[in-house]
Amino acid sequence: MKKILYFLLLFTFGLSSCEKDDICDANTPTTPRLIISFYDITNPTVKKSVTRLKVIGEGEDEGIIFNESGDETTKYLTSGDSIAIPLKTFDNTTTFTFILNADSSNPALTNTDQVKFNYTRENVYVSRACGFKTLFQLLTQVPIESTDSGSDSFWMQNIQVNNPKIELENETHVKVFF
Repeated sequence: MKKILYFLLLFTFGLSSCEKDDICDANTPTTPRLIISFYDITNPTVKKSVTRLKVIGEGEDEGIIFNESGDETTKYLTSGDSIAIPLKTFDNTTTFTFILNADSSNPALTNTDQVKFNYTRENVYVSRACGFKTLFQLLTQVPIESTDSGSDSFWMQNIQVNNPKIELENETHVKVFF
C-alpha cells in the first residue's frame, strides 16, 4: 500500500511540474516591414521595375539582404516593382540610401537617392511566446536627397504615402515614381 501511495505522490508531483511549451507559430504576424512599390512617372498607374537596386540603412555598411542564396554582391540586389524594408523599432525615423543599378561597372549609370521616413510607433502585445510587435504610422511628407557627387537629379522623382498605417505586409504603403 505504501508503495502505491509513494508512486501516486511522485506521479502527482511529476504532472504538476509540466508546463505548456511557449513556441511562437511562424504564421503569427510580427513587426511589419514597409512595402514600397515603384511606378512609371510618365504613366502613374503602371508599375515599373527597378534594376539592380541596393538599399542601405543609415549607419550600415552592408545593404538589406533581398536574396539569401546570392553571392556577396547579388544578395543585396533586387529587381522588381516592389520591395519590403524594415523600419527601426527603437526610433521614429529611418533613413535609407537607394542605389539604382548598384553593381554597374559604369558609374554614370548608377544613381543614389537618400530617403528619410518619419513615423510614430506603437508596441502591441502578441502573446507570451511571441512577445511584442511594433506597428508604425507614417508621416505624410517623405523628403528625398540626392547623394550623388556633382548631381542634383533624383532617380526617384516623386514619393507618395499610399497607406500610412503599417500593420500588414499585404498592401503598398509608399509609391515611388521614377
